[in-house]
Order: sequence, then C-alpha cells, then structure tokens
Amino acid sequence: MPCAACLRFTDDAEIRKINREYRGIDRATDVLSFPSAAFCPSRTAGTAPQLLRREWDAEIKACMLGDIIISADHARMQAEEYGHSLKREIAYLTVHAMFHLMGYDHIREEDREVMRKMEEKALNKAGISRVDDDLLVEKAKEAMQFSYSPYSHFRVGACLLAADGRIFTGCNIENASYGVSNCAERTALFKAVSEGAREFTVIAIAAEKTMAWPCGICRQALNEFAPDLRVIVACGDERDEARLPELLPHSFGPSNGICEYLGKDETNDK
Repeated sequence: MPCAACLRFTDDAEIRKINREYRGIDRATDVLSFPSAAFCPSRTAGTAPQLLRREWDAEIKACMLGDIIISADHARMQAEEYGHSLKREIAYLTVHAMFHLMGYDHIREEDREVMRKMEEKALNKAGISRVDDDLLVEKAKEAMQFSYSPYSHFRVGACLLAADGRIFTGCNIENASYGVSNCAERTALFKAVSEGAREFTVIAIAAEKTMAWPCGICRQALNEFAPDLRVIVACGDERDEARLPELLPHSFGPSNGICEYLGKDETNDK
C-alpha cells in the first residue's frame, strides 16, 4: 500500500530543542524520527499491515508513517567526517529514519545487522552506494588477472554489486571443449547467487583488447536476477555503460514464468 512521511530539515539548535522537549535528551543529534504507528517489538509495517492501515490519510491517499527531522548542520559535519558526499549522508539519514518509522530498531545486535543490510539495500536501489563505479571497475580489472583463457587469449574480469552492498568478482574460464567455458559475468553471478545474493544493481566488466559487452547467454543469465541492471564496460581508460534492457530488449524472465506462458494458473491446479 502507498505510504508517506513528513521530512523536515533544521539546524543543530532547533533539533536540540526538539530532542530535549520530546525525548528528554539535551543535545543536538543528526536525525529524529516520530512514528505514527506504535508497532510492537519484533513487529514491523510489513508484518503488521492492520496497524499501518489505521494511518491511512484520505487526503494524500497514503498511510502516513510519521515525521523525520534532519539537522543539516550535523549532516554536513558527518559527511565530511566519513569522507562521502552530503547527498549520501542525507540519503542515509532519511533511509535510516524511514526504517524506524516502519518499526525497525537497532538496540539488539541481531536487529542492528538486519536494519543495516536493509538500509544498504535501499540506498543501492536508489543508486546511492558506498561502492562507486571506479571501485567496481578496479575490482573487475583485478579479477581479469585470474582469467584462464589459453585458447582465446582474451582476458575478461567482472565485478557485480548486490543490492545489499556486497560485491562479487569473476573471470572468464575456458575449457578445451569450448562449450564448457564460462564468461566472467556468469562466474561473478553464479558466485553471488551461491552465497545468497538475489538482487543486483551494477556490473562492471573489464577487458584488455576492447570493450567486452556481455554475450547473449550472460545477458539472459543476468536478466533472471536484475532486469534493470546497469552495465559498465571498461578497457584501459575507456569506459561506457548501458542498461540491461537496452542490451536485451523484449526479454524473457521470471515475470514471464511457465504458468503465464501456458496461459493458465498452475498454482491452483491441485
């Protein structure tokens, strides 16, 4: 169901005043969140939809999650301290507060880990990641050095960024029978899937002799898990990029499952 939140920016003096008045803590902080719904411990918006529905606002046609207040002073200071952009810091604080509005917390270590992974996933989905394109290309070039390509002598490396922030690398691995050979992109993808990753946002592919766009099989394999994947290719200092739908138009993927293909709903056929 559609949801909304009220986001307000202020300075350290004002957020300190709000913190003191509503939480009894007399100091400035980076962000405050005030949920509309009172979720029980271990319950969130996703597991307690009935609580969420009570916050339906007919005027905005969405469930109002609550209020978020961010100190621009604190955000600027922390962006400089952590060495990333103000945009990244504000995005992180907003995402962090949004999860609080939906009932998530980080008091216990296990809850903290869950929340951190979801925050990174949300930021990656929004295209704001701690991992930048330069790092992905560099990792792809490093992976290229492990290429096993005695037949083509064409070394390729790939680095795949998962939605949860993890990166996976791979190289092309050839075989005397040729058909058993595996491309760098699929090596990275299969490694990632075998370690539990299922969603991906970017892949970087590096080669020595020319730009190496994914072959048809790799495009289809990537489409299974990331139909809107951003694809970066690099050769030396040259770089180019495209979205997977551009490379694989009119694709066939999980949304075109066998039940839909056959024109019937197999799930109710018992």
